[in-house]
Amino acid sequence: MSQNKLKFIAISGTTGVTENLYVYEYGNDMIVVDCGVGFPESEMFGVDLVIPDFSYIKQNINKLRGIIISHGHEDHLGGLPFLLKDVDATIYSTKLVAGFIQDKFEDYDIKNPKISVFNPEQDVLTLGVFKITPFRVSHSVPDAVGFCIDTPEGKIFHIPDYKFDWTPVDKRPFDIAKVATLASQGTLALASDALGANTPGYTESELSLEGRIEAVANGVKGKIYLTTISSNISRMQQTINIAAKLGRKVVLIGRSIERKAQIAKDLGYLFYPNDLVIKSKQAGRLPPEKLFYIISGSYGQPGSALYRLCMGEHDFLTIGKGDVVIFSSDPAPPGSKANVDFLVDKLIEADVNVHYYDMQEDLHVSGHGSIGDIEMLFALVKPKYFIPIGGTIRHMRAYGLIAQRMGAPEENVLELLPGEIVEFSNQFAKRTGKISVKEVLVDGLGIGDVGNVVLRDRHILSKEGVVIAIIQFDRNESSLIQKPEIMSRGFVFEQKYGSVLEDASGELARALQKKKSINANVVRNITIDFLERFFHQKTGRRPMILPVVVEV
Repeated sequence: MSQNKLKFIAISGTTGVTENLYVYEYGNDMIVVDCGVGFPESEMFGVDLVIPDFSYIKQNINKLRGIIISHGHEDHLGGLPFLLKDVDATIYSTKLVAGFIQDKFEDYDIKNPKISVFNPEQDVLTLGVFKITPFRVSHSVPDAVGFCIDTPEGKIFHIPDYKFDWTPVDKRPFDIAKVATLASQGTLALASDALGANTPGYTESELSLEGRIEAVANGVKGKIYLTTISSNISRMQQTINIAAKLGRKVVLIGRSIERKAQIAKDLGYLFYPNDLVIKSKQAGRLPPEKLFYIISGSYGQPGSALYRLCMGEHDFLTIGKGDVVIFSSDPAPPGSKANVDFLVDKLIEADVNVHYYDMQEDLHVSGHGSIGDIEMLFALVKPKYFIPIGGTIRHMRAYGLIAQRMGAPEENVLELLPGEIVEFSNQFAKRTGKISVKEVLVDGLGIGDVGNVVLRDRHILSKEGVVIAIIQFDRNESSLIQKPEIMSRGFVFEQKYGSVLEDASGELARALQKKKSINANVVRNITIDFLERFFHQKTGRRPMILPVVVEV
């Protein structure tokens, strides 16, 4: 009898909404489900992205049979270029998602990635011992799927972001019949989206938005700008439908919006007459009441098209009184709420009519199932074990309480921290330890070279500023040549507090002259220690001290 056990490892994606990456392992076979990125917190100065820790996958690369991706959002596929730099593996996804992945690899100059497209209506994937049956789910981006993973220990359903939307924009609802058939012979475990576990009722259909957005847009005399995330092809389709009814031309603004819209159109997921969507140069010849812009920057990202428009820095777009901006998105990622609030305030200040999240106009609906959706999924799949994914600690706990209300024993709900391992054997699950995982920060071209020390330094610089002390000393005489020169940036205004810097220079010179023998290391250490204490005593602040030691 085989001694192998089925391992489920939550690398990341359980205590945070992003960075979704999960590993299934049995004997010499391993698969990865999703590979997303996270977004930096506000205190992560200069960090562009946060990616999962791929160490375990790299250590077991000989076992990896494939990477399967559930849908086209960045928190589920954005980490692929970073993983594929070191790992040679085939990626499996639906057609639209494959288009997004290919486009992403082009950004990172990765040539000819191995991408295999499956049809969730008919295909079954065999990857080592794992037999994977994909099925359609409803989400805010088309072509999203869940997976029934047949393992030697039993069936596990892995269903990331989903809701039960019976009238989706793409007219492809959750394939409830297929799931019921797959689950009919018993389900060992369900790993599924927990993000809506505190939201009562059922999540609204995407279709409900179209009438609300049309009501806002109807009768507007100026230009209309609608912003949403670039992968929300369904929202783009609805906006195009509304513009056609109102006799307006659509203009796509922003690199991410333009590229994803083109991919979706080329692959048959976005439909419009060629003369309805026009180029920005053509828009310049039309009156404002004939224009409807779909613009990127819904999270208020500095440098995005919407940000530059609001700041009056866009190359060819302007906005002002009589124009309308519609935010059809929810500022959910870390740090995005403050950025979007800033843009909303700038627009209001410019007398723009802004429709945004705080106005309760329901111009955005979630792609995540609420309590009713979660209860329906539990009743449909009937798993023995429940694994909440894609949410935070509070979402996991709420998900577990739903399962318990529906009769699941408390011990059958597995709330996992990053790196935790669950082993399944003979129809029973057991936590068996944890692998070491850490946050990997991407800063420009650097991956993982920004850690807590660098972030701490950046935090100090942002709060307290920096003091640069230039010290010249005679190596042969072991003595100072002249008083240290002290400059500050972001610490004190030198015209007002110049005496503090001058006093610091004199006091530091005296402290160094007391030493009978000095070298570069001694000068550097004394300078940092002395000036940190001196400035805190004089100003109550602790700037970063950068000694520049010049030996003559």
